[in-house]
Amino acid sequence: MLLAKHAQHVVLIHFPIALYLVAVSVDLFARITKRSGLADFTFWNLTLAAIFTLPVVATGLFAWQWQLEGQKLKGLLLYHLVLAITTTVFIWLTWWLYFRARRKVPSQLPAWGLTFEIVGAVLIILTAHLGGFLSGVNGTP
Repeated sequence: MLLAKHAQHVVLIHFPIALYLVAVSVDLFARITKRSGLADFTFWNLTLAAIFTLPVVATGLFAWQWQLEGQKLKGLLLYHLVLAITTTVFIWLTWWLYFRARRKVPSQLPAWGLTFEIVGAVLIILTAHLGGFLSGVNGTP
């Protein structure tokens, strides 16, 4: 099962999704309760989420090449790829915001950073939803 042409992508994708969504949830909780001590937890979750996007994107591209033999993308698969790349950029930009905020004293993410995080979370949800259709989990493609 793990040696199937797309299995690694399907397994790995859950790590950045969970790490990013937990980071956004914890950041929202920290802002509401004014607990700045949770910023380290959020930063490290975002760091791991960003790192995990690299093998996820690579295995997604490999699955496209192996399973579809590199044919031109169209429909849901094209939308999934565009959203996946956009989502990856948002994850890395969110990490960069936190990285820069940690270097400043006192370290605090700007207020608009939460809006940025929520847009990233919505992108993740949309990308995952399309991926679910492609994998057959949400129905047939």
